Amino acid sequence: MVIPIWPDSPPQWNAPTEAEKDTSGPDGRNVAGRSVIRLGNVSVPQLHVYIPQHGSSDTIVLIAPGGGYNILAWDLEGTEIAQWLNEIGVAAAVLKYRVPTKREEVKWLAPVQDIQRSISLVRSGQISGVQAKTVGVLGFSAGGNASARAAFSETRHYEPIDSSDEVSIRPDFGVLIYPAWLNREGTTDLIDELSVNENTPPMFLAHAADDNVSALSSVAIYTALHQNKVPASLHVFGSGGHGFGGRTDGKPTDAWPDLCATWLRSRGWARPVAIAP
Repeated sequence: MVIPIWPDSPPQWNAPTEAEKDTSGPDGRNVAGRSVIRLGNVSVPQLHVYIPQHGSSDTIVLIAPGGGYNILAWDLEGTEIAQWLNEIGVAAAVLKYRVPTKREEVKWLAPVQDIQRSISLVRSGQISGVQAKTVGVLGFSAGGNASARAAFSETRHYEPIDSSDEVSIRPDFGVLIYPAWLNREGTTDLIDELSVNENTPPMFLAHAADDNVSALSSVAIYTALHQNKVPASLHVFGSGGHGFGGRTDGKPTDAWPDLCATWLRSRGWARPVAIAP
């Protein structure tokens, strides 16, 4: 099921003139021996909804793939993650947010607008088959940056356009996998634009120590949450690099989906594991 995020055009931005397409070439990057769909020139934001096979879920997770605010790693950090969430009893919606935003003065603004509008659509019951009591965001890299900004923000970054925008734009939890650019360079201090308060949602964070996008980005978020007694779980793995998604590749980072599933179950947001009598 595919849902348009905006009823007409999205908020003003410098939209690409080229058609949407997979920008991966024959020599494109592989992860765990498989190619990656690098979706570019996205000008029509959409939610691609995945419902668990065994019925609707009262939890839905909005997935924001990474791609440096230039492309979307559509399968690696999007559709494959939605399928994994369905396996643990959680509804999912992969967010096809606007890219590239490299010409924008504020590169994260259009993606965050798309996330916030998506949360509003879910909370206002606009997605058939989803009666969600709990709405989470799950973002990778640049998608993790946008998801974090949405989770920390109490400000709607666009003018309300209909009744769907009368509900809260803040998610109930965040899952951030190698989120990018959220610490002051070289420190464990959160960037100035973000601050923690009593409304900041719980978060799960995973990063590799050898990531070229510093793991201090995740550490900074965890530190701020911990200092303010907001529930959080942080996992920094010895190796795994950047952009591993949810694929198994024989590296320590392979463990994050199971750890995240346990975290979601512990808070009542995923189907419990069946225990044999």
